[in-house]
Amino acid sequence: MSALCRDCLHLGPPLTNRRCPHCSSPRLIAHEQLEKLTIAHMDCDAFYAAVEKRDRPELRDRPVIVGGGHRGVVTTCCYIARTFGVRSAMPMFKALALCPQAEVIFPDFSKYKTASAAIFAKLSKLTPLVQPLSLDEAWMDLTGAERLNGGCSALVLARLQNEIETEVGLTVSIGLAPNKFLAKIASDLDKPRGFAVIGQAEAESFLAPKPVGILPGVGPALVKTLEKAGLGTVGDLARAEPRDLVKIGGAYGLRLSQLAKGLDSRPVNPDQVRKSISAETTFAVDLSHVDALSDQLWPLCEKVARQMRAAAIAGRVATLKLKTSDFKLVTRRRTLAVPCQTARTLFAAARELLAAEARGQTYRLIGVGLSELVDATDAPNDLFGAEEAIARSKEKVIDGLRAKFGQGAVISGRALKMRPKSKS
Repeated sequence: MSALCRDCLHLGPPLTNRRCPHCSSPRLIAHEQLEKLTIAHMDCDAFYAAVEKRDRPELRDRPVIVGGGHRGVVTTCCYIARTFGVRSAMPMFKALALCPQAEVIFPDFSKYKTASAAIFAKLSKLTPLVQPLSLDEAWMDLTGAERLNGGCSALVLARLQNEIETEVGLTVSIGLAPNKFLAKIASDLDKPRGFAVIGQAEAESFLAPKPVGILPGVGPALVKTLEKAGLGTVGDLARAEPRDLVKIGGAYGLRLSQLAKGLDSRPVNPDQVRKSISAETTFAVDLSHVDALSDQLWPLCEKVARQMRAAAIAGRVATLKLKTSDFKLVTRRRTLAVPCQTARTLFAAARELLAAEARGQTYRLIGVGLSELVDATDAPNDLFGAEEAIARSKEKVIDGLRAKFGQGAVISGRALKMRPKSKS
């Protein structure tokens, strides 16, 4: 067994006094496979809030919430705010009721992207196998990179952690394991500034008492189904016959059986494409009429379509998302006749879904998205179908005009209708 000091990076046999022989730090990691494991998950600690605190030192010891206004939701919050019970995705009014003294900051994504780029630049120097999950987390595969990086993966990752904290001014947590699933679980065990290791030998026993909801892809509905079948813990899934899990969860049942045993064969794939692109907005006042909701829907469709064209991808499935005034989430999907890359086609599909739902119920949020994405790089117009191809050509012209003269250069009639009237 080896032990690594996360402060001075001394690597050697573990000590009985649990302190580094070189710097006396108690921040040691010890594990039998410490020098052999190569799959890691890096997760920034309360990323958006941490960036705000870094840039405004006077907020260091104050609870900070990053998110929308009173009717918005918490995007993220610092660890001080979490001690009051504030959590991500919580309605802002609930968060402020729990922590009225919190500093609320609207998100500044340009700043977060800059910080993310600085961190990911450091990751890419260690290995080409970096798979981002978002701005603030990624998987890495450091297999075979020991000579390049001057040490085993654990040593290299501890050094990375220190460099990010010193040079970027943010803290990250690291999970090291034999596969992606276990690495992601490990990175959440010791937050913030954490570094945890899960080996294959102890994986199944470690996971056994955990609730099934800890597994990826197991949402509230599937949790209820599994619990009804007497499968409330990961250990229950590991002991179950795979064919019984298939009856409950279909093809995903086999994956559940593997994950419950700590097995995950997915490679770290730096080229993995996003699964969907979406946008949403929370209203200042609840809306119920389909026309008022449609007015809010259109700019979201424009935003999604613009991102699709910029990324040279198209989507085959349109999704409408609504949240009622009592916070019930409604999601409706429609498979499109042809891949979509335009606001016109997306809006037409989403508005039909909306018309079927908006029957007097009041809503506080609306969202729209495209999924089942396909590559549209240099695609001929016949990939999209005649009407979609015409709309695509028109909207690409609008993209060019807006890029040259600003977003206000071309405004649709519906968007113009939504603008507040000038006081004259």
